[in-house]
Amino acid sequence: MAELSLIERLFDVIEHDIMPKTAAGVTKGNKLFGAALLAKDDRSLVLAETNNELENPLWHGEMHCLKRFYEMPRATRADTKDLIFLSTHEPCSLCLSAITWAGFDNFYYLFSHEDSRDSFAIPHDLKILKEVFTLEPGGYNAENAYWKSYSLRKLVRELPEADRKRLEERVAKISRRYDEMSETYQASKSDNDIPLN
Repeated sequence: MAELSLIERLFDVIEHDIMPKTAAGVTKGNKLFGAALLAKDDRSLVLAETNNELENPLWHGEMHCLKRFYEMPRATRADTKDLIFLSTHEPCSLCLSAITWAGFDNFYYLFSHEDSRDSFAIPHDLKILKEVFTLEPGGYNAENAYWKSYSLRKLVRELPEADRKRLEERVAKISRRYDEMSETYQASKSDNDIPLN
C-alpha cells in the first residue's frame, strides 16, 4: 500500500500545480485532463502540464507533459525510472503506450475511465479500448512487465478510517472543481475542431 504522505503529496500536485493549468486550458477549449512528473526521492515537482488538443489532437494531458519533459535539456532531465508519473484521469490507450515507451515504471491516477465517460461526458477512452483492442472497462493489464498503475481512489479506500474520511473529503472537493471545469468544456466544445471532443 502506498504511504499516506505520498498520496497527500499527489493530491497537493493535482490541486496546486495541475488544476490551475487545466482551468486556464479549459477556458480556451481544451479538455480537462492533466499530468505531472515528480522525483521519486524527494517528491519534488519536475513538471505539471495539461491537455493542449487545440494545438495538436495528440497533446492529451499526459502526452503534452511528456512533450514538455523531452524538451528539457538532457543534462538536466531526470531518468524516467527515477520519476513518479501522475495523471488526473486514467490514461487512454495512446497515453498508456507513451508512458510505456518513455520508460516509466509507474503511474497514479485519480479519475477512472468510467469517470471520464460518466462524470465528464468524454467516453472515447473506453470506446477506443473496446473498438480497437476489444477490451472491456478495466481490461488492460494494470500491472505488467513495464509498469504498475495505482488508482488514488482505491489507495484512499485502503487507508485507516480517519485518514480515509479526510482524504475522501479532499477527493470530493477536487471532484467538484473538475465538475465545474467539465461544464465549461462541454459548453464550448462545439466551437473547437478537436476530432474526438
